[in-house]
Amino acid sequence: MISSLHGTAAHVADDSLVVVVGGVGFSVAVTAQFARTVHIGDDVHLHTNLIVREDALSLYGFESREELTVFTQLIGVTGVGPKSALGVLSSLTVPQIAQAVADDDDAPFRRVSGIGPKTAKLIVVQLAGKLSVVPTAAPAAVSAQGQVPVQVTQALVGLGWSERTAAEAVASVAESASDADRASVQSLLRLTLALLGPARKETVGG
Repeated sequence: MISSLHGTAAHVADDSLVVVVGGVGFSVAVTAQFARTVHIGDDVHLHTNLIVREDALSLYGFESREELTVFTQLIGVTGVGPKSALGVLSSLTVPQIAQAVADDDDAPFRRVSGIGPKTAKLIVVQLAGKLSVVPTAAPAAVSAQGQVPVQVTQALVGLGWSERTAAEAVASVAESASDADRASVQSLLRLTLALLGPARKETVGG
């Protein structure tokens, strides 16, 4: 079982890395947020989960052990595969996931691509009482602010951009935006539209 990797990033994609350890390159699926922070040549330390299937071996890596723990719990939920679990962790932070489960609120999970209403409800039901990660102080405020990028991304998708383009643009703008702008759907949407330019329809996967 490969439980961790510590090596050099040799390749970086939207949601995966190639990490070279002792001359061997390991392809690792990671969250989109983490992938955006890594550059070729960076020293990378990941907590990993190796998924063994009849036709493939897939390695999933996480920056923190808490993310790995939640990933493991998510794939134990009926109907949630590794890719969907990674999608949840790409859309929500660990505290946001814990808070949603504690509040019996499946709405944040329904917003994740690939997670339907029934599966979202199962996540809340089956993870109830199992998440050992406790949200930090003022969890309601954190949860509310964390939904702003999700709402802006969905608004941009409605205007014609692909989900990937919208999410990347929102994340880019949020990095340099003020706390007030990051907390406001209207402000963050305005700033992201200024970056993207006129609305347009994109082909799927564009």
